[in-house]
Amino acid sequence: MEVTEMKMKNPMLVVTDIEKSVEFYKKVFGIHVIMDFGANKTLTGGLALQTVETYKDFIGKSDISFGGNNFEIYFEEDNFDEFADKLKECDVEYVYPIVEHSWGQRVVRFYDPDKHIIEVGENMKIVCKRFLNSGMTPEQVAERMDVPMKFVNACMR
Repeated sequence: MEVTEMKMKNPMLVVTDIEKSVEFYKKVFGIHVIMDFGANKTLTGGLALQTVETYKDFIGKSDISFGGNNFEIYFEEDNFDEFADKLKECDVEYVYPIVEHSWGQRVVRFYDPDKHIIEVGENMKIVCKRFLNSGMTPEQVAERMDVPMKFVNACMR
């Protein structure tokens, strides 16, 4: 029997206050509700939110925990500096402030209202272009970012 690849639909976060979470994701990311089933809401980009009360019923367990630091949602941003400035106005709790990884990508990690970790990284194509614009050769960029030349060439188009 051949196994076909299944299509993943939505990551879903269990939340204690669904309206507060909707407002948080709208304020920080500009994403909004596209399907509203009351206890479950799907946001633009595919993120779904589910109330903790209904999720407990779904799984038949009451021991739901938050803040486990073992999962994150990842976003990429083309205008990273602008986003970082905006984030300062959103009163978020940081896991850590902006850092630059060894490959040159800048990222920030913070918590949503239920202590789910969110990472926002600079778009990797933007990182590549930033290095190229600084005067690095394509070969130097590939080495610095630890990416194949094919990636760098694609970013140059």
